Amino acid sequence: MTRPPDSSDQESDEADGLRKIIHVDMDAFFASVEQRDNPDLRGKPVAVGGSGGRGVVAAASYEARKFGVRSAMPSVTAKRLCPDLIFVRHRFDAYKEASQQIREIFHYFTPHVEPLSLDEAYLDVTEDIRGIGNATRIAELIRQRIKHTTNLTASAGVSYNKFIAKLASDQNKPDGVCVIKPGQGAAFVASLPIRRFHGVGPKGAEKMARLGIETGADLAAKDIAFLRANFGSSADYLYRAARGIDLRPVRTNRIRKSVGGERTFSEDISSGSALRETMDRIIDIVWERIERAEAQGRTVTLKMKYNDFTLVSRARSLPQNIPDKAEFGRIGHALLEELLPLPLPIRLMGLTLSNLDRGDHNEPAPDTAQLSLL
Repeated sequence: MTRPPDSSDQESDEADGLRKIIHVDMDAFFASVEQRDNPDLRGKPVAVGGSGGRGVVAAASYEARKFGVRSAMPSVTAKRLCPDLIFVRHRFDAYKEASQQIREIFHYFTPHVEPLSLDEAYLDVTEDIRGIGNATRIAELIRQRIKHTTNLTASAGVSYNKFIAKLASDQNKPDGVCVIKPGQGAAFVASLPIRRFHGVGPKGAEKMARLGIETGADLAAKDIAFLRANFGSSADYLYRAARGIDLRPVRTNRIRKSVGGERTFSEDISSGSALRETMDRIIDIVWERIERAEAQGRTVTLKMKYNDFTLVSRARSLPQNIPDKAEFGRIGHALLEELLPLPLPIRLMGLTLSNLDRGDHNEPAPDTAQLSLL
């Protein structure tokens, strides 16, 4: 475990009046669970995901990352980078079980937990309910308990806001802690490449590079008028982020917008019978996710991507919540029939339930989950 030169085990009282935020991020979570449960995979390059022609890497072990293998990478590219790469199919139940154990550890230390996914969360430990003394020590104890309970490692960032805590958790991975105290945030952000800022994707980073913005310091040198002229609604966020400012609270009940899943096919399909069979499989998987999330909603949306990458979608809403799987499936099939016969074969199909009742789901999730259908 490593730290910045000026960080320490004892956090200064200078943070009084500010939030004390921990961002915990499991190390290569899905791949690490596979290596934990299968000794033959330990120390070897492992990718969770499909190995077929259109498979996608959902997670990569650190041994695989040394070769440049990353999540969301096409499996054929990953295999080319690392010929010895071992692909394993996902085991969502195993990841969910480990995640639940980790969440219980979080809640022992604070009720203020904002999960971002199965393997990461923000914790607000401003109120030291266990009398531990400081946020850094709490982060260390959390990591120790995770290791003891799950035999998995986690990294943590400790700081005075969510933006910097999340950046810090990635600083000393794997199995590390990084502490950024009040007064250090702006300098820490200034030293980072702009691509490290969450919310800045590859295209955004390319645009910034064209404007001479490659680091946090470059971004901080731009005034708000320049940022608004070039980045519109993102300008205020970028202006604050470059100065280490983030006023967002940790939200214990994030509102899920939809529950769904999508499937990318190994071969394009176009026949009605194949599409209806695929729809049945997607309905089974997505409805299981809906029940697990205890979600209720009124709108079903079908998304399809043709083999020329054109996206098409159809949606139908009811005046009341969809009562059961049979009705959900009936609507899904009706939406599909509206699009048949297809003008082109499709490479992807997805189905989601939205217009959710806000009181029926407390665990956040992406709008759709490719992993659940691999």
